[in-house]
Amino acid sequence: MTDPEDVYRRTTPGSRALHERAVRAMPGGTTRTTTYFDPYPLYIDRGEGCRTWDVDGAERIDMLGNYTALILGHAHPKVVEAVQRQVARGTAFAAANPVEVELAELLCERVPSLDLVRFCNSGTEATMFAMRLARAFTGRPKIARIEGGYHGTHDHAEVSTHPDPASAGPADRPVARPDSIGTPAWALEQTVVLPFNDPGAAELILREEAGRVAAVILEPIIGAGGVIAATPEFLSRLRQLTRELGMLLIFDEVISLRVAPGGAQELYGVTPDLTTMGKIIGGGLPVAAFGGRAEVMELLDPRREPSLAQGGTYNGNPLGMAAGLAAMKELTPDVYADLDRKGARVKDQLSEVFASHGVAAQVNGVGSLFAIHFTDRPVVDYRSKATSDAWMTRDFFLGLVNHGVLVAPRAMGALSTPMGEHEIQRFIDAVDEVVAEQLPRWRAAD
Repeated sequence: MTDPEDVYRRTTPGSRALHERAVRAMPGGTTRTTTYFDPYPLYIDRGEGCRTWDVDGAERIDMLGNYTALILGHAHPKVVEAVQRQVARGTAFAAANPVEVELAELLCERVPSLDLVRFCNSGTEATMFAMRLARAFTGRPKIARIEGGYHGTHDHAEVSTHPDPASAGPADRPVARPDSIGTPAWALEQTVVLPFNDPGAAELILREEAGRVAAVILEPIIGAGGVIAATPEFLSRLRQLTRELGMLLIFDEVISLRVAPGGAQELYGVTPDLTTMGKIIGGGLPVAAFGGRAEVMELLDPRREPSLAQGGTYNGNPLGMAAGLAAMKELTPDVYADLDRKGARVKDQLSEVFASHGVAAQVNGVGSLFAIHFTDRPVVDYRSKATSDAWMTRDFFLGLVNHGVLVAPRAMGALSTPMGEHEIQRFIDAVDEVVAEQLPRWRAAD
Protein backbone atom coordinates (compact mmCIF):
# COMPACT_ATOMS: atom_id res chain seq x y z
CA MET A 1 0.00 0.00 0.00
CA THR A 2 1.27 3.47 -0.92
CA ASP A 3 1.44 6.13 1.76
CA PRO A 4 1.06 9.44 -0.12
CA GLU A 5 2.90 11.36 2.59
CA ASP A 6 5.99 9.18 2.18
CA VAL A 7 5.98 9.82 -1.55
CA TYR A 8 5.50 13.56 -1.00
CA ARG A 9 8.45 13.73 1.39
CA ARG A 10 10.71 11.87 -1.03
CA THR A 11 9.84 13.98 -4.06
CA THR A 12 9.81 17.50 -2.57
CA PRO A 13 13.18 18.02 -0.87
CA GLY A 14 13.36 21.63 -2.01
CA SER A 15 10.04 22.49 -0.37
CA ARG A 16 11.11 20.69 2.80
CA ALA A 17 14.36 22.67 2.96
CA LEU A 18 12.58 25.97 2.35
CA HIS A 19 10.06 25.16 5.04
CA GLU A 20 12.80 24.41 7.56
CA ARG A 21 14.24 27.83 6.71
CA ALA A 22 10.87 29.58 6.71
CA VAL A 23 9.78 28.45 10.18
CA ARG A 24 12.65 30.52 11.61
CA ALA A 25 11.06 33.68 10.20
CA MET A 26 7.29 32.99 9.99
CA PRO A 27 4.94 31.02 12.27
CA GLY A 28 4.45 27.66 10.61
CA GLY A 29 6.73 28.70 7.76
CA THR A 30 4.02 30.54 5.83
CA THR A 31 2.18 33.84 5.94
CA ARG A 32 -1.13 32.30 4.87
CA THR A 33 -2.77 29.52 6.86
CA THR A 34 -4.59 28.11 3.83
CA THR A 35 -1.31 27.28 2.06
CA TYR A 36 -0.08 25.12 4.93
CA PHE A 37 -0.66 21.39 5.06
CA ASP A 38 1.14 18.54 6.81
CA PRO A 39 3.93 17.63 6.66
CA TYR A 40 4.96 20.95 5.05
CA PRO A 41 3.58 23.18 2.29
CA LEU A 42 4.52 23.05 -1.34
CA TYR A 43 6.71 25.95 -2.46
CA ILE A 44 5.95 27.01 -6.02
CA ASP A 45 8.55 28.82 -8.10
CA ARG A 46 6.57 29.87 -11.16
CA GLY A 47 3.35 29.43 -13.11
CA GLU A 48 2.28 29.72 -16.73
CA GLY A 49 -1.18 29.09 -18.11
CA CYS A 50 -2.73 26.25 -16.14
CA ARG A 51 0.60 24.82 -14.96
CA THR A 52 2.95 25.47 -12.06
CA TRP A 53 6.50 24.38 -11.28
CA ASP A 54 7.66 23.87 -7.72
CA VAL A 55 11.14 24.64 -6.41
CA ASP A 56 12.25 21.10 -7.28
CA GLY A 57 11.21 21.67 -10.90
CA ALA A 58 8.17 19.38 -10.77
CA GLU A 59 5.38 20.43 -13.15
CA ARG A 60 1.74 20.21 -12.11
CA ILE A 61 -1.63 21.06 -13.60
CA ASP A 62 -3.06 23.80 -11.40
CA MET A 63 -6.69 22.92 -10.72
CA LEU A 64 -6.94 25.52 -7.96
CA GLY A 65 -5.72 28.81 -9.47
CA ASN A 66 -4.83 30.48 -6.18
CA TYR A 67 -8.09 29.38 -4.59
CA THR A 68 -10.22 30.24 -7.66
CA ALA A 69 -8.73 33.72 -8.26
CA LEU A 70 -6.82 32.96 -11.47
CA ILE A 71 -9.65 32.29 -13.89
CA LEU A 72 -7.32 33.14 -16.81
CA GLY A 73 -4.49 31.02 -15.43
CA HIS A 74 -1.01 32.23 -14.59
CA ALA A 75 0.72 35.08 -16.40
CA HIS A 76 -1.99 35.72 -18.99
CA PRO A 77 -0.38 37.85 -21.74
CA LYS A 78 -3.00 40.62 -21.55
CA VAL A 79 -2.66 40.88 -17.77
CA VAL A 80 1.13 40.82 -17.94
CA GLU A 81 1.08 43.57 -20.56
CA ALA A 82 -1.28 45.72 -18.50
CA VAL A 83 0.79 45.32 -15.33
CA GLN A 84 4.07 46.04 -17.11
CA ARG A 85 2.61 49.17 -18.67
CA GLN A 86 1.22 50.43 -15.39
CA VAL A 87 4.23 49.60 -13.21
CA ALA A 88 6.33 51.86 -15.40
CA ARG A 89 3.86 54.68 -14.76
CA GLY A 90 3.59 54.18 -11.00
CA THR A 91 2.12 51.61 -8.66
CA ALA A 92 0.30 53.70 -6.02
CA PHE A 93 -0.58 57.32 -5.45
CA ALA A 94 -2.14 59.30 -2.61
CA ALA A 95 -4.87 60.22 -5.07
CA ALA A 96 -7.62 58.72 -7.19
CA ASN A 97 -6.65 57.31 -10.58
CA PRO A 98 -8.31 56.79 -13.97
CA VAL A 99 -8.05 52.99 -13.98
CA GLU A 100 -10.18 52.54 -10.87
CA VAL A 101 -12.94 54.48 -12.60
CA GLU A 102 -12.83 52.09 -15.58
CA LEU A 103 -12.96 48.95 -13.44
CA ALA A 104 -15.72 50.38 -11.27
CA GLU A 105 -17.80 51.16 -14.36
CA LEU A 106 -17.26 47.66 -15.75
CA LEU A 107 -18.38 46.00 -12.51
CA CYS A 108 -21.46 48.22 -12.22
CA GLU A 109 -22.42 47.34 -15.79
CA ARG A 110 -22.09 43.57 -15.23
CA VAL A 111 -23.28 42.87 -11.69
CA PRO A 112 -27.06 43.45 -11.30
CA SER A 113 -26.96 44.74 -7.72
CA LEU A 114 -24.26 47.37 -8.21
CA ASP A 115 -25.33 50.99 -8.43
CA LEU A 116 -22.08 52.08 -6.77
CA VAL A 117 -18.92 50.25 -5.76
CA ARG A 118 -15.86 50.75 -3.56
CA PHE A 119 -12.52 48.93 -3.77
CA CYS A 120 -10.40 47.34 -1.05
CA ASN A 121 -7.68 44.68 -0.98
CA SER A 122 -9.21 41.45 0.28
CA GLY A 123 -12.49 39.63 0.64
CA THR A 124 -12.12 40.00 4.41
CA GLU A 125 -12.15 43.79 4.08
CA ALA A 126 -15.06 43.67 1.64
CA THR A 127 -17.34 41.68 3.94
CA MET A 128 -16.25 43.70 6.96
CA PHE A 129 -17.32 46.95 5.29
CA ALA A 130 -20.52 45.46 3.88
CA MET A 131 -21.56 44.37 7.37
CA ARG A 132 -20.60 47.77 8.80
CA LEU A 133 -22.61 49.52 6.11
CA ALA A 134 -25.63 47.37 6.93
CA ARG A 135 -25.42 48.24 10.61
CA ALA A 136 -25.02 51.94 9.81
CA PHE A 137 -27.92 51.94 7.33
CA THR A 138 -30.40 50.05 9.50
CA GLY A 139 -29.27 51.10 12.97
CA ARG A 140 -29.42 47.46 14.05
CA PRO A 141 -26.56 45.55 15.72
CA LYS A 142 -26.76 41.93 14.55
CA ILE A 143 -25.66 40.09 11.40
CA ALA A 144 -27.25 36.82 10.32
CA ARG A 145 -25.05 34.37 8.48
CA ILE A 146 -25.11 30.81 7.18
CA GLU A 147 -23.59 27.93 9.12
CA GLY A 148 -20.58 26.75 7.12
CA GLY A 149 -20.29 29.90 5.01
CA TYR A 150 -16.97 31.73 4.78
CA HIS A 151 -16.63 35.52 4.86
CA GLY A 152 -12.98 36.10 5.74
CA THR A 153 -11.18 36.45 9.03
CA HIS A 154 -12.40 39.61 10.77
CA ASP A 155 -14.19 39.25 14.11
CA HIS A 156 -17.76 39.30 12.76
CA ALA A 157 -16.82 36.69 10.14
CA GLU A 158 -15.06 34.28 12.50
CA VAL A 159 -18.26 32.61 13.65
CA SER A 160 -19.68 29.16 12.74
CA THR A 161 -17.61 28.66 9.60
CA HIS A 162 -16.52 25.16 10.60
CA PRO A 163 -18.05 24.31 13.99
CA ASP A 164 -18.08 20.89 15.58
CA PRO A 165 -21.63 19.70 14.84
CA ALA A 166 -21.77 18.07 18.27
CA SER A 167 -21.58 21.49 19.96
CA ALA A 168 -23.31 23.62 17.32
CA GLY A 169 -26.91 22.96 18.29
CA PRO A 170 -29.69 21.38 16.24
CA ALA A 171 -29.34 21.41 12.46
CA ASP A 172 -32.45 23.56 12.05
CA ARG A 173 -31.44 25.98 14.81
CA PRO A 174 -27.63 26.24 14.92
CA VAL A 175 -25.92 28.21 17.66
CA ALA A 176 -23.06 30.65 17.15
CA ARG A 177 -19.67 29.05 17.72
CA PRO A 178 -16.22 30.73 17.57
CA ASP A 179 -13.99 29.76 14.67
CA SER A 180 -10.73 30.30 16.52
CA ILE A 181 -9.07 31.43 19.67
CA GLY A 182 -9.39 35.18 20.01
CA THR A 183 -12.91 35.43 18.60
CA PRO A 184 -14.57 37.86 21.02
CA ALA A 185 -17.71 36.97 22.96
CA TRP A 186 -19.53 39.99 21.52
CA ALA A 187 -19.06 38.60 18.00
CA LEU A 188 -21.04 35.52 19.01
CA GLU A 189 -23.68 37.61 20.75
CA GLN A 190 -24.18 39.80 17.68
CA THR A 191 -24.35 36.89 15.20
CA VAL A 192 -27.46 34.94 14.23
CA VAL A 193 -26.68 31.60 12.56
CA LEU A 194 -29.01 30.18 9.92
CA PRO A 195 -29.15 26.69 8.37
CA PHE A 196 -28.43 26.57 4.63
CA ASN A 197 -31.11 25.46 2.18
CA ASP A 198 -33.79 25.25 4.87
CA PRO A 199 -36.01 28.27 4.13
CA GLY A 200 -38.62 27.40 6.76
CA ALA A 201 -36.13 27.14 9.60
CA ALA A 202 -34.27 30.26 8.45
CA GLU A 203 -37.51 32.24 8.33
CA LEU A 204 -38.50 31.19 11.82
CA ILE A 205 -35.15 32.34 13.25
CA LEU A 206 -35.17 35.65 11.39
CA ARG A 207 -38.69 36.50 12.45
CA GLU A 208 -37.69 35.95 16.07
CA GLU A 209 -34.72 38.30 15.64
CA ALA A 210 -36.54 40.70 13.31
CA GLY A 211 -35.86 44.08 14.92
CA ARG A 212 -32.23 43.32 15.79
CA VAL A 213 -30.77 41.98 12.52
CA ALA A 214 -29.17 44.51 10.16
CA ALA A 215 -28.42 42.08 7.35
CA VAL A 216 -28.28 38.51 6.20
CA ILE A 217 -24.96 37.69 4.53
CA LEU A 218 -24.44 34.50 2.56
CA GLU A 219 -22.61 32.96 -0.35
CA PRO A 220 -25.26 32.02 -2.94
CA ILE A 221 -22.85 29.22 -3.79
CA ILE A 222 -20.86 28.26 -0.71
CA GLY A 223 -17.31 28.20 -2.03
CA ALA A 224 -14.60 27.33 0.48
CA GLY A 225 -17.17 25.30 2.39
CA GLY A 226 -17.59 22.78 -0.42
CA VAL A 227 -19.17 24.33 -3.57
CA ILE A 228 -22.71 23.96 -2.23
CA ALA A 229 -25.32 25.76 -4.31
CA ALA A 230 -28.31 27.39 -2.69
CA THR A 231 -31.69 26.23 -3.90
CA PRO A 232 -33.65 28.87 -5.83
CA GLU A 233 -36.40 28.66 -3.20
CA PHE A 234 -33.94 29.40 -0.39
CA LEU A 235 -32.59 32.55 -2.04
CA SER A 236 -35.97 33.84 -3.18
CA ARG A 237 -37.43 33.32 0.33
CA LEU A 238 -34.50 35.18 1.90
CA ARG A 239 -34.96 38.01 -0.57
CA GLN A 240 -38.67 38.32 0.21
CA LEU A 241 -38.17 37.98 3.95
CA THR A 242 -35.33 40.52 4.28
CA ARG A 243 -37.39 43.08 2.38
CA GLU A 244 -40.37 42.46 4.63
CA LEU A 245 -38.33 42.69 7.84
CA GLY A 246 -36.24 45.71 6.85
CA MET A 247 -32.96 43.80 6.70
CA LEU A 248 -30.34 44.09 3.97
CA LEU A 249 -29.42 41.03 1.91
CA ILE A 250 -25.70 40.70 1.23
CA PHE A 251 -24.33 38.24 -1.32
CA ASP A 252 -20.70 37.28 -0.78
CA GLU A 253 -19.63 36.63 -4.36
CA VAL A 254 -15.89 36.67 -3.74
CA ILE A 255 -15.77 33.17 -5.23
CA SER A 256 -19.09 32.80 -7.06
CA LEU A 257 -18.61 35.84 -9.29
CA ARG A 258 -16.77 33.46 -11.66
CA VAL A 259 -19.91 31.46 -12.54
CA ALA A 260 -21.46 34.12 -14.80
CA PRO A 261 -20.67 37.66 -16.01
CA GLY A 262 -22.94 39.01 -13.28
CA GLY A 263 -22.12 36.32 -10.73
CA ALA A 264 -24.48 33.87 -9.05
CA GLN A 265 -27.09 36.62 -8.64
CA GLU A 266 -27.40 36.68 -12.42
CA LEU A 267 -27.87 32.90 -12.55
CA TYR A 268 -30.52 32.87 -9.83
CA GLY A 269 -32.24 36.09 -10.81
CA VAL A 270 -32.09 37.29 -7.21
CA THR A 271 -30.68 40.78 -6.61
CA PRO A 272 -29.21 41.51 -3.16
CA ASP A 273 -28.83 44.94 -1.58
CA LEU A 274 -25.04 44.61 -1.31
CA THR A 275 -22.45 42.37 -2.98
CA THR A 276 -18.87 41.59 -2.00
CA MET A 277 -16.34 40.60 -4.66
CA GLY A 278 -12.69 39.62 -4.95
CA LYS A 279 -10.57 36.85 -6.50
CA ILE A 280 -11.10 37.19 -10.27
CA ILE A 281 -11.62 40.97 -10.26
CA GLY A 282 -7.93 41.52 -9.45
CA GLY A 283 -6.43 39.58 -12.34
CA GLY A 284 -4.05 37.87 -9.91
CA LEU A 285 -3.34 40.90 -7.72
CA PRO A 286 -4.89 41.67 -4.31
CA VAL A 287 -8.12 43.47 -5.24
CA ALA A 288 -11.59 43.20 -3.71
CA ALA A 289 -14.72 45.32 -3.74
CA PHE A 290 -18.15 45.83 -2.23
CA GLY A 291 -21.09 47.61 -3.72
CA GLY A 292 -24.83 47.75 -4.12
CA ARG A 293 -27.86 50.01 -3.78
CA ALA A 294 -27.06 53.70 -4.14
CA GLU A 295 -28.94 54.74 -1.00
CA VAL A 296 -26.83 52.35 1.07
CA MET A 297 -23.48 53.00 -0.61
CA GLU A 298 -23.95 56.76 -0.39
CA LEU A 299 -23.25 56.49 3.34
CA LEU A 300 -19.60 56.28 2.22
CA ASP A 301 -19.75 59.60 0.35
CA PRO A 302 -17.38 62.00 2.18
CA ARG A 303 -19.46 64.94 0.95
CA ARG A 304 -22.33 63.99 3.25
CA GLU A 305 -22.58 64.28 7.02
CA PRO A 306 -22.44 61.91 8.73
CA SER A 307 -20.54 59.52 6.50
CA LEU A 308 -18.75 56.21 6.95
CA ALA A 309 -14.98 56.49 6.45
CA GLN A 310 -13.12 53.86 4.47
CA GLY A 311 -9.33 54.11 4.41
CA GLY A 312 -6.72 51.87 2.84
CA THR A 313 -3.29 52.79 1.52
CA TYR A 314 -3.63 50.47 -1.46
CA ASN A 315 -7.38 50.68 -2.08
CA GLY A 316 -7.92 51.07 -5.81
CA ASN A 317 -4.19 51.15 -6.52
CA PRO A 318 -3.57 51.51 -10.27
CA LEU A 319 -1.49 48.33 -10.53
CA GLY A 320 -4.27 46.13 -9.18
CA MET A 321 -6.90 48.05 -11.13
CA ALA A 322 -4.95 47.59 -14.38
CA ALA A 323 -4.58 43.84 -13.81
CA GLY A 324 -8.25 43.49 -12.86
CA LEU A 325 -9.50 45.51 -15.80
CA ALA A 326 -7.42 43.50 -18.26
CA ALA A 327 -8.65 40.21 -16.78
CA MET A 328 -12.31 41.17 -16.67
CA LYS A 329 -12.27 42.35 -20.27
CA GLU A 330 -11.20 38.85 -21.31
CA LEU A 331 -14.22 37.29 -19.58
CA THR A 332 -16.83 37.43 -22.30
CA PRO A 333 -20.13 35.50 -22.22
CA ASP A 334 -18.59 32.93 -24.58
CA VAL A 335 -15.71 32.38 -22.16
CA TYR A 336 -18.13 31.71 -19.31
CA ALA A 337 -20.13 29.32 -21.50
CA ASP A 338 -16.99 27.39 -22.42
CA LEU A 339 -15.98 27.11 -18.75
CA ASP A 340 -19.49 25.88 -17.93
CA ARG A 341 -19.23 23.11 -20.54
CA LYS A 342 -15.84 22.01 -19.25
CA GLY A 343 -17.06 22.15 -15.66
CA ALA A 344 -20.03 19.92 -16.45
CA ARG A 345 -17.72 17.40 -18.09
CA VAL A 346 -15.37 17.37 -15.10
CA LYS A 347 -18.24 16.83 -12.68
CA ASP A 348 -19.72 13.95 -14.70
CA GLN A 349 -16.40 12.20 -15.31
CA LEU A 350 -15.26 12.49 -11.71
CA SER A 351 -18.51 10.91 -10.59
CA GLU A 352 -17.94 8.07 -13.05
CA VAL A 353 -14.40 7.49 -11.72
CA PHE A 354 -15.51 7.17 -8.11
CA ALA A 355 -18.44 4.95 -9.06
CA SER A 356 -16.17 2.65 -11.10
CA HIS A 357 -14.05 2.04 -7.99
CA GLY A 358 -17.01 1.68 -5.65
CA VAL A 359 -15.94 4.72 -3.61
CA ALA A 360 -18.66 6.75 -1.91
CA ALA A 361 -18.05 10.32 -3.04
CA GLN A 362 -20.14 13.34 -3.89
CA VAL A 363 -18.94 15.66 -6.64
CA ASN A 364 -20.42 19.12 -6.20
CA GLY A 365 -20.02 21.48 -9.11
CA VAL A 366 -21.33 24.80 -10.39
CA GLY A 367 -19.86 26.25 -13.55
CA SER A 368 -16.08 26.12 -13.29
CA LEU A 369 -16.08 25.27 -9.57
CA PHE A 370 -16.00 21.77 -8.11
CA ALA A 371 -15.48 20.00 -4.80
CA ILE A 372 -15.21 16.33 -3.86
CA HIS A 373 -16.68 15.01 -0.61
CA PHE A 374 -15.96 11.47 0.57
CA THR A 375 -19.41 10.64 1.93
CA ASP A 376 -22.45 8.70 0.78
CA ARG A 377 -24.76 11.61 1.64
CA PRO A 378 -25.65 14.37 -0.85
CA VAL A 379 -23.84 17.49 0.33
CA VAL A 380 -26.44 20.26 0.52
CA ASP A 381 -25.39 22.13 3.70
CA TYR A 382 -22.71 22.25 6.37
CA ARG A 383 -23.98 19.30 8.38
CA SER A 384 -23.91 16.97 5.36
CA LYS A 385 -20.49 18.28 4.36
CA ALA A 386 -19.21 17.49 7.84
CA THR A 387 -19.81 13.77 7.18
CA SER A 388 -17.00 13.71 4.59
CA ASP A 389 -14.03 11.51 5.55
CA ALA A 390 -11.13 13.85 6.39
CA TRP A 391 -8.49 11.09 6.25
CA MET A 392 -9.51 9.99 2.76
CA THR A 393 -9.59 13.63 1.67
CA ARG A 394 -6.00 14.16 2.82
CA ASP A 395 -4.79 10.97 1.11
CA PHE A 396 -6.57 12.06 -2.06
CA PHE A 397 -5.07 15.56 -2.00
CA LEU A 398 -1.49 14.40 -1.40
CA GLY A 399 -1.93 11.64 -3.96
CA LEU A 400 -2.91 14.19 -6.60
CA VAL A 401 0.08 16.37 -5.71
CA ASN A 402 2.27 13.30 -6.23
CA HIS A 403 0.55 12.61 -9.57
CA GLY A 404 1.08 16.10 -10.93
CA VAL A 405 -2.16 17.89 -10.02
CA LEU A 406 -2.78 20.66 -7.50
CA VAL A 407 -6.19 21.07 -5.81
CA ALA A 408 -7.04 22.44 -2.37
CA PRO A 409 -6.33 20.18 0.62
CA ARG A 410 -10.11 20.05 1.10
CA ALA A 411 -10.45 18.63 -2.45
CA MET A 412 -11.86 21.80 -3.99
CA GLY A 413 -10.82 23.17 -7.34
CA ALA A 414 -11.58 25.52 -10.20
CA LEU A 415 -11.03 25.45 -13.93
CA SER A 416 -9.21 28.17 -15.84
CA THR A 417 -9.44 29.28 -19.45
CA PRO A 418 -6.06 27.80 -20.56
CA MET A 419 -7.28 24.28 -19.77
CA GLY A 420 -7.97 22.28 -22.88
CA GLU A 421 -9.18 18.73 -23.40
CA HIS A 422 -5.70 17.33 -22.75
CA GLU A 423 -5.36 18.99 -19.33
CA ILE A 424 -8.86 18.02 -18.26
CA GLN A 425 -8.32 14.42 -19.30
CA ARG A 426 -5.00 14.36 -17.49
CA PHE A 427 -6.76 15.53 -14.33
CA ILE A 428 -9.45 12.84 -14.66
CA ASP A 429 -6.77 10.20 -15.26
CA ALA A 430 -4.81 11.37 -12.22
CA VAL A 431 -7.92 11.06 -10.04
CA ASP A 432 -8.44 7.53 -11.38
CA GLU A 433 -4.82 6.63 -10.65
CA VAL A 434 -4.89 8.06 -7.13
CA VAL A 435 -8.15 6.35 -6.18
CA ALA A 436 -6.85 3.01 -7.49
CA GLU A 437 -3.59 3.51 -5.61
CA GLN A 438 -5.24 4.47 -2.31
CA LEU A 439 -8.16 2.06 -2.39
CA PRO A 440 -6.29 -0.73 -0.56
CA ARG A 441 -5.43 1.69 2.29
CA TRP A 442 -8.98 2.97 2.50
CA ARG A 443 -10.51 -0.51 2.51
CA ALA A 444 -8.02 -1.75 5.09
CA ALA A 445 -9.10 1.05 7.42
CA ASP A 446 -12.82 0.17 7.19
